[in-house]
Amino acid sequence: MEKALNNQIELEGYAAFLYLSMASWCDKEGMEGCAKFMHRQATEEHEHMMRFFTYISEVDGHAISPGIKKPPTDFKTIQSMFKTVYEHEQKVSHAINQLVNLGYKENDHGTVNFLQWFVEEQREEEDLMRSILDRIKLIGKGAQSLYYIDKEIETINQVELAAEKNGEE
Repeated sequence: MEKALNNQIELEGYAAFLYLSMASWCDKEGMEGCAKFMHRQATEEHEHMMRFFTYISEVDGHAISPGIKKPPTDFKTIQSMFKTVYEHEQKVSHAINQLVNLGYKENDHGTVNFLQWFVEEQREEEDLMRSILDRIKLIGKGAQSLYYIDKEIETINQVELAAEKNGEE
Protein backbone atom coordinates (compact mmCIF):
# COMPACT_ATOMS: atom_id res chain seq x y z
CA MET A 1 0.00 0.00 0.00
CA GLU A 2 2.80 2.40 0.89
CA LYS A 3 4.42 1.93 -2.52
CA ALA A 4 1.08 2.51 -4.27
CA LEU A 5 0.43 5.67 -2.24
CA ASN A 6 3.91 6.95 -3.10
CA ASN A 7 3.13 6.31 -6.78
CA GLN A 8 0.05 8.48 -6.33
CA ILE A 9 2.24 11.25 -4.91
CA GLU A 10 4.16 11.18 -8.18
CA LEU A 11 0.97 11.26 -10.27
CA GLU A 12 -0.40 14.23 -8.31
CA GLY A 13 2.94 16.02 -8.56
CA TYR A 14 3.01 15.49 -12.31
CA ALA A 15 -0.50 16.93 -12.55
CA ALA A 16 0.63 20.05 -10.68
CA PHE A 17 3.53 20.58 -13.10
CA LEU A 18 1.39 19.74 -16.14
CA TYR A 19 -1.15 22.38 -15.13
CA LEU A 20 1.62 24.92 -14.46
CA SER A 21 2.95 24.24 -17.92
CA MET A 22 -0.52 24.76 -19.33
CA ALA A 23 -0.89 28.01 -17.38
CA SER A 24 2.34 29.28 -18.89
CA TRP A 25 1.20 28.32 -22.39
CA CYS A 26 -2.12 30.12 -21.82
CA ASP A 27 -0.24 33.22 -20.66
CA LYS A 28 1.90 33.09 -23.80
CA GLU A 29 -1.24 32.81 -25.93
CA GLY A 30 -2.86 35.81 -24.19
CA MET A 31 -5.51 33.76 -22.44
CA GLU A 32 -5.39 35.30 -19.00
CA GLY A 33 -8.58 33.66 -17.71
CA CYS A 34 -7.39 30.20 -18.72
CA ALA A 35 -3.96 30.89 -17.20
CA LYS A 36 -5.50 31.84 -13.85
CA PHE A 37 -7.69 28.74 -13.94
CA MET A 38 -4.73 26.46 -14.65
CA HIS A 39 -2.65 28.11 -11.90
CA ARG A 40 -5.45 27.36 -9.43
CA GLN A 41 -5.67 23.78 -10.71
CA ALA A 42 -1.90 23.38 -10.27
CA THR A 43 -2.12 24.59 -6.68
CA GLU A 44 -4.98 22.18 -6.02
CA GLU A 45 -2.97 19.24 -7.41
CA HIS A 46 -0.01 20.20 -5.22
CA GLU A 47 -2.35 20.17 -2.22
CA HIS A 48 -3.53 16.70 -3.21
CA MET A 49 0.07 15.52 -3.41
CA MET A 50 0.72 16.90 0.07
CA ARG A 51 -2.37 15.16 1.48
CA PHE A 52 -0.91 11.84 0.36
CA PHE A 53 2.53 12.79 1.66
CA THR A 54 1.12 13.70 5.08
CA TYR A 55 -1.12 10.63 5.26
CA ILE A 56 1.76 8.25 4.60
CA SER A 57 3.73 9.87 7.43
CA GLU A 58 0.72 9.77 9.76
CA VAL A 59 0.42 6.00 9.32
CA ASP A 60 4.13 5.56 10.09
CA GLY A 61 5.12 5.07 6.48
CA HIS A 62 7.87 6.66 4.46
CA ALA A 63 6.62 9.24 1.99
CA ILE A 64 9.00 9.66 -0.93
CA SER A 65 9.54 12.94 -2.80
CA PRO A 66 9.25 11.85 -6.41
CA GLY A 67 11.19 12.79 -9.47
CA ILE A 68 8.66 14.42 -11.75
CA LYS A 69 8.74 13.85 -15.50
CA LYS A 70 8.79 17.11 -17.49
CA PRO A 71 5.32 17.83 -18.88
CA PRO A 72 4.72 19.11 -22.41
CA THR A 73 5.20 22.85 -22.86
CA ASP A 74 3.27 23.47 -26.05
CA PHE A 75 -0.31 22.68 -26.96
CA LYS A 76 -1.91 22.85 -30.40
CA THR A 77 -5.16 24.48 -29.32
CA ILE A 78 -7.03 25.41 -26.18
CA GLN A 79 -9.47 22.63 -27.07
CA SER A 80 -6.71 20.00 -27.20
CA MET A 81 -5.21 21.35 -23.97
CA PHE A 82 -8.48 20.91 -22.06
CA LYS A 83 -8.95 17.48 -23.63
CA THR A 84 -5.53 16.58 -22.19
CA VAL A 85 -6.66 17.87 -18.78
CA TYR A 86 -9.82 15.76 -18.92
CA GLU A 87 -7.87 12.65 -19.92
CA HIS A 88 -5.37 13.23 -17.12
CA GLU A 89 -8.18 13.60 -14.58
CA GLN A 90 -9.62 10.30 -15.82
CA LYS A 91 -6.20 8.70 -15.33
CA VAL A 92 -6.03 10.04 -11.78
CA SER A 93 -9.56 8.77 -11.07
CA HIS A 94 -8.56 5.32 -12.28
CA ALA A 95 -5.47 5.38 -10.03
CA ILE A 96 -7.56 6.42 -7.00
CA ASN A 97 -10.02 3.60 -7.71
CA GLN A 98 -7.12 1.15 -7.91
CA LEU A 99 -5.89 2.39 -4.52
CA VAL A 100 -9.36 1.85 -3.03
CA ASN A 101 -9.41 -1.68 -4.47
CA LEU A 102 -5.97 -2.36 -2.99
CA GLY A 103 -7.10 -0.99 0.37
CA TYR A 104 -10.02 -3.41 0.45
CA LYS A 105 -7.81 -6.28 -0.69
CA GLU A 106 -5.30 -5.56 2.09
CA ASN A 107 -8.06 -4.95 4.66
CA ASP A 108 -6.70 -1.41 5.14
CA HIS A 109 -9.90 0.39 6.06
CA GLY A 110 -8.09 3.49 7.31
CA THR A 111 -6.62 4.07 3.87
CA VAL A 112 -9.93 3.27 2.18
CA ASN A 113 -11.55 5.90 4.42
CA PHE A 114 -8.78 8.42 3.61
CA LEU A 115 -9.27 7.82 -0.12
CA GLN A 116 -13.02 8.54 -0.07
CA TRP A 117 -12.33 12.29 -0.19
CA PHE A 118 -10.31 11.74 -3.37
CA VAL A 119 -13.03 9.58 -4.94
CA GLU A 120 -15.49 12.48 -4.59
CA GLU A 121 -12.90 15.08 -5.59
CA GLN A 122 -12.13 13.19 -8.81
CA ARG A 123 -15.82 12.90 -9.66
CA GLU A 124 -16.07 16.68 -9.31
CA GLU A 125 -12.90 17.29 -11.35
CA GLU A 126 -14.02 15.07 -14.21
CA ASP A 127 -17.44 16.73 -14.23
CA LEU A 128 -15.85 20.20 -14.30
CA MET A 129 -13.49 19.34 -17.14
CA ARG A 130 -16.26 17.65 -19.12
CA SER A 131 -18.45 20.75 -18.73
CA ILE A 132 -15.57 22.98 -19.87
CA LEU A 133 -15.10 20.82 -22.97
CA ASP A 134 -18.86 21.05 -23.62
CA ARG A 135 -18.76 24.85 -23.36
CA ILE A 136 -15.74 25.06 -25.64
CA LYS A 137 -17.58 22.91 -28.16
CA LEU A 138 -20.65 25.18 -27.97
CA ILE A 139 -18.54 28.30 -28.46
CA GLY A 140 -17.00 26.78 -31.55
CA LYS A 141 -13.87 27.62 -33.48
CA GLY A 142 -14.70 30.97 -35.07
CA ALA A 143 -12.46 34.03 -35.12
CA GLN A 144 -13.53 35.28 -31.68
CA SER A 145 -13.87 31.87 -30.06
CA LEU A 146 -10.64 32.17 -28.03
CA TYR A 147 -11.89 35.41 -26.47
CA TYR A 148 -15.18 33.80 -25.44
CA ILE A 149 -13.51 30.61 -24.23
CA ASP A 150 -11.10 32.65 -22.10
CA LYS A 151 -13.96 34.69 -20.60
CA GLU A 152 -15.98 31.54 -19.89
CA ILE A 153 -13.03 29.87 -18.14
CA GLU A 154 -12.43 33.04 -16.10
CA THR A 155 -16.08 32.92 -14.99
CA ILE A 156 -15.73 29.25 -14.02
CA ASN A 157 -12.55 30.10 -12.12
CA GLN A 158 -14.32 32.84 -10.17
CA VAL A 159 -17.18 30.49 -9.26
CA GLU A 160 -14.70 27.83 -8.10
CA LEU A 161 -12.76 30.39 -6.01
CA ALA A 162 -15.98 31.60 -4.38
CA ALA A 163 -16.96 28.01 -3.58
CA GLU A 164 -13.54 27.39 -2.01
CA LYS A 165 -13.87 30.51 0.13
CA ASN A 166 -17.29 29.34 1.29
CA GLY A 167 -15.89 25.92 2.20
CA GLU A 168 -17.89 24.08 -0.45
CA GLU A 169 -14.91 22.20 -1.89
